[in-house]
Amino acid sequence: MKEKIKKEKISFFTDFKSFIMKGNVLDLAVAVVISTAFNAIVTGLVKYIITPFVTYFTSGQSIEEWEYVLKEAVTEMVDGAEVVLEEAITIQYGLWIQTIVDFLIIAFSIFVAVRIIKTAERKLKAREIAEKEAAEAAKKAAEAEAAAAAAEKAAAEKAALEEFYTNIKEQSALLREIRDNMNK
Repeated sequence: MKEKIKKEKISFFTDFKSFIMKGNVLDLAVAVVISTAFNAIVTGLVKYIITPFVTYFTSGQSIEEWEYVLKEAVTEMVDGAEVVLEEAITIQYGLWIQTIVDFLIIAFSIFVAVRIIKTAERKLKAREIAEKEAAEAAKKAAEAEAAAAAAEKAAAEKAALEEFYTNIKEQSALLREIRDNMNK
């Protein structure tokens, strides 16, 4: 008994549409756009604020100019103008350091944002837990109060029944005594 598994035929565009409409894909797209804008802000911070301070403290040489020359450029004078025949080969460690500073600022900013969100979540969860515990405590108190009231009612009913049985026993004894007196 072989059961054939039916394969649903889903068109490429239907499948693509369902993929795009998922929330996590849209969230990812928004995150990419925001991160691009945030990167521009951090790059501006490094380029326009931090780099000038470093340049000031390094005798006027910008971080972007820090490099190690492996091979000098080959130039030639042609008609009174210097023409570059071969570009210089350099290791531009200043740009690399600037990229590291960009990364550290972005990483620190993300860390701070995530920490704020986690703290807010912990406080919200703590409040929810406290409210839930308070509701459970109130429910238990109400149940205990209802149990005490029920026990009190049961005790009152038992006392009433005992009094009723006592009255019946007394009446029964009186009736026996009357009967015995009449038989004499």
